[in-house]
Amino acid sequence: MSDIGISISGYCRPSSPSIVEITPPDIARRRLANWGAIQADAVKVTRRETFEYRFQARRHLLIAYERAERHDGETLIEGLPKSTLREFNGKLSFVPAGHCFYGWQIPRVLTRVTYFYIDVQDPLFDPETGITCPLISPRLFFFDQAVWNTALKLKAEVGSCDPGSRQYAEALSLVLIHELIRLERTTSVATRPIRGGLPVWQQKRLVEFIEEHLAEDVSLLTLAELVDLSVYHFARAFKQSFGVPPHRYHMDRRMDRARSLLQRPALSVTQIGIQIGFRETSSFTRAFRKITGLTPTEYRGHREA
Repeated sequence: MSDIGISISGYCRPSSPSIVEITPPDIARRRLANWGAIQADAVKVTRRETFEYRFQARRHLLIAYERAERHDGETLIEGLPKSTLREFNGKLSFVPAGHCFYGWQIPRVLTRVTYFYIDVQDPLFDPETGITCPLISPRLFFFDQAVWNTALKLKAEVGSCDPGSRQYAEALSLVLIHELIRLERTTSVATRPIRGGLPVWQQKRLVEFIEEHLAEDVSLLTLAELVDLSVYHFARAFKQSFGVPPHRYHMDRRMDRARSLLQRPALSVTQIGIQIGFRETSSFTRAFRKITGLTPTEYRGHREA
């Protein structure tokens, strides 16, 4: 299932002091280093319990996951599909300035991750220097050898007492920025809409509409009219873009919401079913089991075990 363009603004608020907010804060040890245009934030999670993370600021965020595995969880970057990937050791993510980044997870291992904050307002990017930091697309769980190698070299300089460490880190910062720009240029073609599918702006409009009407029965005609297409052409283009028919996409999103609500012990299964549009608990249970293979009660018990 794809959640392209999903609106996640409700998850975020402007970060202060412009670093990734981790909740609970005492679950992680952090070491920070500031080299002007780039600040590094090396994080080690110390307990295997559920934690959340969020970020939204006027600077780019590059994430290098050295060790990251989870029993359950999700990660979202504004403008991209949500991911429930369980293992992302050795992966990278990029959050452009102003975009919302949010996630939660139950770690399978003690997470080790480094956040690199890129200040687009730093004097380094003054036009007179010949260096500019262009718009870079959001990316979730990708890999690029050059970016990865440079990021690890920078991370190794966090806490260094070598007199030449700062100059070396500043030089690496420039290299890292150039690697990100190179990556954007070389992969821009791959971000074009799938032939025969919906343009990105239409996907975004549809996803936002479905999210706002998650507990309602939305007709195919309503969705087709939203993007000014016939029902036939809309249904075909939607499946081409999202991989599933509109009704299945809507139901998958309902079940995703149900899984999230089942983490709250104070809510009964009946209350959760009503919140996502099921008047009868039995109907909710059947739909949930069809998608997940478990009843809501079994799913909740499995998570608490």
